[in-house]
Amino acid sequence: MKKILVIHGPNLNLLGKREPGIYGKTTLKQINQALEKAAKKYKIKLIAKQSNHEGEIVDLIGKNKNKASGILINPAAYTHTSVAIRDAILAAGIPTIEVHLSNIHSREEFRHKSLISPVVKGTIMGFGPKSYILGLEALIDLINVK
Repeated sequence: MKKILVIHGPNLNLLGKREPGIYGKTTLKQINQALEKAAKKYKIKLIAKQSNHEGEIVDLIGKNKNKASGILINPAAYTHTSVAIRDAILAAGIPTIEVHLSNIHSREEFRHKSLISPVVKGTIMGFGPKSYILGLEALIDLINVK
């Protein structure tokens, strides 16, 4: 059975409570449940983790590069600052999709640049929780599970 590593970055554990006008009312648990349901159709196992710590995210990528067929990542605030996560994705060498609940280009200027986008297969943003499902479907296509 193929595995996909799902990484939720900093503060995503607060979804549903934190700035619902931007991030919506859907919780992280609900997003993970929707991802599990979608993955089940393709007999894919998800390894879903959330961390507020950059080094832990880097470790997750490194530890799973030989176990997972792909990575679905919402680096959250680390999108704009983390060379370490960027380098870990490059080093893993497996298909990766970046997702965001909001459209980073319609937000504050400091959020417009992603250090992650240049090293992933694609980025899906601005569709709220649906961004995760769209990202998962794209990743499934990339790893030829369908």
